[in-house]
Formats: sequence, structure tokens, C-alpha cells
Amino acid sequence: MIKGQCDPRFKKIKDIFSYSLESGFETGAALAIEYKGEVIVNLWGGHKDSNKSLEWEENTLINVFSVTKGITAICVSKLIDEGKLDYNQKVSYYWPEYGCNGKEDTIVSDFLCHRAGMFGFQNGMPKGSWQNWQNFVNHLEAQTPYNAPGSSQGYHALTYGWLVGELFRRVDGRTVGEYFQEEIAIPHDIDFHIGLQKEDFSRCADMLMLDFIQNIEQVKFLKFFPNLILPTKIKTLKSALLKGDFLEAFQRREEDGIDFPNSDDWRLAEIPSANGHGTAKSLAKLYGILSNISSRTENSILSRDTLELAITPHSSGPDSVLFGADIKFGLGFELEGGIATAGSIFNNEHSKMFGHAGVGGAVAFGDLDSNLGYGFVCNQQHDLRKIYQTNNQITKELYSLVAGL
Repeated sequence: MIKGQCDPRFKKIKDIFSYSLESGFETGAALAIEYKGEVIVNLWGGHKDSNKSLEWEENTLINVFSVTKGITAICVSKLIDEGKLDYNQKVSYYWPEYGCNGKEDTIVSDFLCHRAGMFGFQNGMPKGSWQNWQNFVNHLEAQTPYNAPGSSQGYHALTYGWLVGELFRRVDGRTVGEYFQEEIAIPHDIDFHIGLQKEDFSRCADMLMLDFIQNIEQVKFLKFFPNLILPTKIKTLKSALLKGDFLEAFQRREEDGIDFPNSDDWRLAEIPSANGHGTAKSLAKLYGILSNISSRTENSILSRDTLELAITPHSSGPDSVLFGADIKFGLGFELEGGIATAGSIFNNEHSKMFGHAGVGGAVAFGDLDSNLGYGFVCNQQHDLRKIYQTNNQITKELYSLVAGL
């Protein structure tokens, strides 16, 4: 079932990956890891579809959801590196129409750190094609924020894409997807796409989706417990659930079925917060380049100073959308353990760990201290308790093994 190669020193990682597929926990998945510029793991296996009739291949593409935000962050950092974008500048300086209805003082870093107070659409998500960029932008441009910009952190699950994406377009003239292809993907041979071409559809695996909203409704029983008897973290969770910011950030449209991420319309659109498609191998390569950065390396994507700035904590929660979690964000990157490992042993342990996790279970990151580039992708969405189970087991073992080398 498992294909690819694995450095013998990292066999325990291969065993974890293999078991995740052989046990049926994952349907199809791929894992790639670069360490100090060398590929030490490149594995794939399982199936691309629920019927298990199509085998996962090395070049299989999969929607990695919010892993896309990390790719967008790289593009934004490149604009900062080139002196084209100031993260302390008001958004309205670049995008004048945005500065209205309480959004006048929003600065660029508010967008990048999920502090713009714009984590949802006030009147419900716009209907129509995902490819109609201006439709989504116009709604966000005109609306009032949920909270005063800069006052609190609330994960902009989908809206991040149109907010940061339109800002990016105003600065550079290209979309994030176009810029990534021309400036990073093609020069560095990175098989990742924000907005697919139809000819790539045949390489795509299907996402096997769960009803996340129903999953959230099941834990609302907490409202019946008085705060007096609840630990602090559970009280924070209860407050976040009752406030409902999660439901605003992950809004659904009646016109979309649960498997909308497999539709042609979603795949063709450019949503630089959520619909990037790529391979584990390319994600590991991209973050591997960044994690072995040097001021004298011609192959570098960013300068060391700009990357250090981008992975410095600029916001640390509590996050009203992500149930009060103390998630740290740099300029678009999740830091340290991030969402995938919130509350685990990784928090506050790997201060140079940067990347992003996706709601489908995919995770990609780099680590400047350990010189790691990492990509894990899968197509079976799990409930909130198990969503990153495979990834977290692998990363725990990875850091244990690297520490011993």
C-alpha cells in the first residue's frame, strides 16, 4: 500500500504513516520531509476516492485548505522583502475603498494576524460562483467589522483569502495565485496551485468531507454547566462556543453540498485562504528552501531578515473563533505548534517552527532551528478530536529522532 522512500534512520515515521493507512484511519495520504536540504522521507499510499478504486500517486494533488494561508504568507513576505508593502501601513493606503464603516484604521498586519474583525460575512456568505472574485471582495469592502480592528484575534478562515488577496492585487497587480506561479512555483519547481487548470483535475484526489457544524453543535451541552465548576480553559471554550464566532467564520451556503471542495468551480477559483492544491513533496521542498535560508544562497526565496520578521509573533490570542486558543500568528504564518498541535507538547517548544494547518488534516511547516521542511496531506477529514492525529504522531516522532542526530 505504501510507496516511495524513507531514510532508514526515520523508519519509525514510515511505520506511523503506514499504520494510518493500513488501519483505515486515512483513506489516502502523502508525507514528505526535507532535513538540512536533503529529502529524508517521500511516501504516499492509499486511495484518491471513497470507493478506493483510484490509487494515490506521487503527483496526486489535494485541496489542503488553510495550508494555503502559509503559501499566501510567503508571497506577502516577498512583497515586504521587495519594499512594496509595509505591514504597519493602513490598508486603505493601498485599497482606498476598504477604509469605511469602521474599518478606516485597519492596518496590513491586522489582515495577516487575524485581527481585522472581519472573520465572516455579516449578511451571510455571498451566493454564486466561487470564481466571482469581485462579488466576495465587494461584500467585505462595504461591511462593518464584527469587532474593532486590532482589538482582538479571531481566525479569518475564509475571508482571509479575499482580504489579503485583494490587498495583494492592489499592491502587485497580480493575484496571489498568479504571483506564486510566476515568482516561486515555476522558478523552484513547486507543484502547488492556487486556482487549478482543468488539465490538472485528473490528478486530484477527492476530499471526503464531514459535517463540521454538526460536530460543533454536539459540544454545546457545555452551556448547561455553571462557570464556577469549570476549569479556566473549559470556561474559555464555553464562552467561545456560545458567542458563535466559529459559525460566522466557517459559514456555509445552502447551495453548496458537503463535497463542494471537489467541484470544478471551487478548483478553478482562486481563494488564497483555502483552496490551494498541491503535493506533500512540493510543500516539503518549499518549506525546506525557507528553512535552510542564507544571505548568500542564490536559491533563497526570502532574505533571512524578512523571514525572521514574518515568523515573529505579532498576535497571540485568545482566538475567539478557535475556541479561545492561544494560537500565535506571525505575518500570515501559524507559529510553533499552531492549530494542528494546540495544547500539545509542541507549544512553546519550537520557536522557529512556522507554517499552517488545514481543516482537512493537511499540515505544512518549516523550522529554521532544525532546518526542516515538512508536508503532510490527506483526503479523509476527521472530527475535531482526531483531525490532526496522524500528523501529530509523525511530528512528535520526527522531533524526537532529529534531536538524537
